[in-house]
Amino acid sequence: MKKNLLVILIASFCAGTLSAQSVSWPEVTVEAKPAARWWWMGSAVDAANLTHNLEAYSKAGMGTMEITPIYGVQGNDTNDIQFLSPQWMQMLRHTESEAARLGMKIDMNTGTGWPFGGPEVSIEDAACKLLIEEYTLKGGERLKEKVEVTDEKQRPYARLARLMAFRVLTDSSTPKEQKAVRCYNLTSKLIEGKLNWKAPKGEWRLIAAFVGKTFQKVKRSAPGGEGYVMNHFSAKAVSGYLGRFERAFAGQTTDGSAGTPTAYPHNFFNDSYEVYGADWTDDLFEQFARRRGYKLEEHLPEFLSQERTETTRRIVSDYRETLAELLQENFTRQWTDWAHKHGSRTRNQAHGSPGNLIDLYATVDVPECEGFGLSDFGISGLRKDSLTRPNDSDLSMLKYASSAAHIAGKPFTTSETFTWLTEHFRTSLSQCKPDIDLMFVSGVNHTYFHGTTYSPVQAAWPGWKFYASIDMSPTNNIWRDAPAFFDYITRCQSFLQMGQPDNDFLVYLPVYDMWDEQGGRLLLFDIHKMARRAPRFIEAVHRIYDAGYDMDYISDNFIRNAMCQDGKILTSGGVSYKALVVPGARLMPADVLEKLLQLADEGAMIVFLEQYPEDVPGLNSLYGRRAEFNNVLAQIKEREGKGNVIFGTDYVRTLAATAAVPEDMKTTFGLSIIRRSNPEGHHYFISALKAEDTEGWVPLAVQARSAMLYNPMNGTSGKARLRQNNGRTEVFLQLASGESVILKTFDSQEVDVPEYGYWSEMKNLLSDRQWGFRFVEATPAVGATPDSVSLGSWTELAAEGARHTMGTACYTTTFTVKNPADAGEWMLDLGDVRESARVRINGQEVATLFAVPYRCLAGKYLRAGVNTLEVEVTNLPANRIADMDRRNVPWRIYKDANIVNIHYKKDNYGKWEPVPSGLLGPVCLIPMQPLQ
Repeated sequence: MKKNLLVILIASFCAGTLSAQSVSWPEVTVEAKPAARWWWMGSAVDAANLTHNLEAYSKAGMGTMEITPIYGVQGNDTNDIQFLSPQWMQMLRHTESEAARLGMKIDMNTGTGWPFGGPEVSIEDAACKLLIEEYTLKGGERLKEKVEVTDEKQRPYARLARLMAFRVLTDSSTPKEQKAVRCYNLTSKLIEGKLNWKAPKGEWRLIAAFVGKTFQKVKRSAPGGEGYVMNHFSAKAVSGYLGRFERAFAGQTTDGSAGTPTAYPHNFFNDSYEVYGADWTDDLFEQFARRRGYKLEEHLPEFLSQERTETTRRIVSDYRETLAELLQENFTRQWTDWAHKHGSRTRNQAHGSPGNLIDLYATVDVPECEGFGLSDFGISGLRKDSLTRPNDSDLSMLKYASSAAHIAGKPFTTSETFTWLTEHFRTSLSQCKPDIDLMFVSGVNHTYFHGTTYSPVQAAWPGWKFYASIDMSPTNNIWRDAPAFFDYITRCQSFLQMGQPDNDFLVYLPVYDMWDEQGGRLLLFDIHKMARRAPRFIEAVHRIYDAGYDMDYISDNFIRNAMCQDGKILTSGGVSYKALVVPGARLMPADVLEKLLQLADEGAMIVFLEQYPEDVPGLNSLYGRRAEFNNVLAQIKEREGKGNVIFGTDYVRTLAATAAVPEDMKTTFGLSIIRRSNPEGHHYFISALKAEDTEGWVPLAVQARSAMLYNPMNGTSGKARLRQNNGRTEVFLQLASGESVILKTFDSQEVDVPEYGYWSEMKNLLSDRQWGFRFVEATPAVGATPDSVSLGSWTELAAEGARHTMGTACYTTTFTVKNPADAGEWMLDLGDVRESARVRINGQEVATLFAVPYRCLAGKYLRAGVNTLEVEVTNLPANRIADMDRRNVPWRIYKDANIVNIHYKKDNYGKWEPVPSGLLGPVCLIPMQPLQ
């Protein structure tokens, strides 16, 4: 009896208390640290400089570097190293060894530049395109000319796949003619291009389909990587391409002799699909027939028609589905299986491809999305640059990669981060933070900067540079304070990699609608055109999100493998959802609709928004499949409102009928969030991507006994204020515009730690004053500056060189605090900072501030009496590079894209006006009292 009582007491104690690990920050892994694409220009690397670069990255807080060799530096040919040569592999071994010493990991592009291709890709295995030649004959006639492509460049390589003859029917055609044989396959009747066939009675249209070549070469290739882009739809071409890497890593030299083997990288990487015009492959007719159940060649007139009849749309949809399957099977899956065979993994950007993005992303180990441009959330106090481009990747686009990762059970979603936020040399850390937060709320949990360039120590400033911004490298002076930003990312990702996704809904991706509706034949889903490819779907995603819910997209194939468990929908990746939502899809395969019916009958919630699906996609056996579809659809409609089938046109009202609870953080408070689950409860990443501040009690969609708040900017944490109100758990939040916080809730345990700081402001203690001023670093050097200045841009000073220097200036002032204990806390607010600041009070390091609001708690650093405040502000390199262009200093020294602007045009920065630099203020020291 005593033993049982002891067990009960111990269990009760464990249920109500928490370990230190439960309330502390998660353990930092290499993957939690930010990573970067690491461009090797000309692969002109050496061991000493590789070590120097890696040590700088490691010291700043980066975890993984992805090697992507690209074009070289002018006049540096003798130092270029041929890709995958023994010398190149030696440099890779040194890199891997040094990375291991520094606790880092190395990824590698499976090629140079992009897309995959190179010198060992023969013209036979190069990317293919369909070429069409047409002829006309009348009954009794023979074709006189040779059947061949008219494009002389294609003629040596184009291979005839089919020659088909189609009877031309007109309104005056007799019933007998209409019933006669519609087409003939004449391919076998060709001898060296001459057709041995006499046309039967009537008019005939002859269509010759040739497999031609795109002749696309690898873009931005490095030495040893030049050559044709491979045929991604050909298993043979992909296998042959990967064989080159196997030989290099095994140490095999070109003459077949054995060399030194090299360890395979952590991840192999593939950039966004940019294989232009590749719409065919050698065996496409055969693959089409096997997969779609009918012969495409017998429908070439409809397939090629510019008129989008229903038949044409259905055939083109079948063609697009076939390409999608070939890409997934012959390239993506084969590449991933190959990497696994060698103990490596694959990281892939599926966007831009002609496939179903969910299936393609889910086929690899690490799906990767891409930001492209700068988002504008209207954040208070965040400066705006005139030389930017809007972000083409909104939340709806970014979620393709994370959705695939979630439903397939992949632990990481990576992102190509900060591509083209602004022009070169003008991107600040403060501009980066909102877009990294957008990545986080979209499901990204492992960011890769785009990027940083290997640069030797001896290279003159600005060092070696890739043509596209951003430049997250040690030669950019934002690097001085970048470690604080990297720490922010690491803290966020340590939570975002913990636990499991906890999104509310699966949302059906209506890819058949896209394949059916979009004109042309080859359809590429690149980020710049998605607004045109899927406007209704994008609108639906935002309406669901704005209604307070979150979601992951699901493809037809993943629906086929889903199951119902305890009333929820469980994907093959082991993640469960409260409902599956079909947002206005018109076309759906009958077996997928039947699967939805089965899930509903098993207890899962199925929601149809705006309309029910109305037909099946594709052409083959249309009437039989349509009858099957209509039978299932009738059964689903019978269940509407009676069981687990919900239909509605009002998103808010319809979704409210599910078991999902909307997050008031979104609907009422306008915050951007993502929620994950963990064994003890849930955790949220919350960002105020809006103009207004937030303060108040916020209802949560989950229940909790207690909660913790974590500040990823400075690493502090504390117990959150929590209450129960009207059956809901509410947490008290204080967030300024642009700020972010992590909330961790506990289902049944009570947190016993000091409270998180909630403060109310009192009057400002610091008024306008003169500040001591000096440059800590300045390149080029600045002439004599005044000992004291008013707050403002140092470019307005009369000192020689102040308008075009790149550097750091220290602002100093003293102030008197009678008794710091008179306030519960003190807040230092720097106002407008251009661009980042290190704060010291009384000689002690307080904080590095890099994003709005530029403020920090300072109470523990104050003393009674006179205090000294020092603020070291670092500007952008924009003024320095503009001055170099005005003086015609030759720094654009690259062989290919020799630094272009955001519109991919050559530009000169000499016309730039000076970018404001320094501490603009106003600076306030604000006494705070605990918020009651």
